[in-house]
Amino acid sequence: MRVLFVCLGNICRSPAAEGVVRAMAPHLTLDSAGTGGWHVGDPPYGPMQEAAGQRGYDLSPLRARQFTAEDFDAFDLIVAMDRQNRADIERLRPSGNDTPVRLMAAQDVPDPYYTRDFDGCLDIIEDAARIMLREHRLETPFQ
Repeated sequence: MRVLFVCLGNICRSPAAEGVVRAMAPHLTLDSAGTGGWHVGDPPYGPMQEAAGQRGYDLSPLRARQFTAEDFDAFDLIVAMDRQNRADIERLRPSGNDTPVRLMAAQDVPDPYYTRDFDGCLDIIEDAARIMLREHRLETPFQ
């Protein structure tokens, strides 16, 4: 299963989700992207890397990239961090494509770049990741 996590700039929430899910389900093919292109090529935001690192998630190899319409064909599931990102993703959907786009959590995942609550963001992502993996039966490669 190929899963793409998407937020606004791809420097906080989506790389954190990629790192969390990679630790929980290393057998999956994962990536992350942003709907905006401001940070293309940049590593995840330092305070997010630090907060994630304190929980055992290494985000340092990741680099920001921008979401493209081609991602609909490259991934089996696209996971948006909030409703606005989901709407921005859907605007790029190619005609006839049926790749599911779902929200990471029941609520929007607040952007810690603005809220400064990196630990709170990670709490939501960890809880949502467990639920997502269970709902999609992705916890182990043998299900």
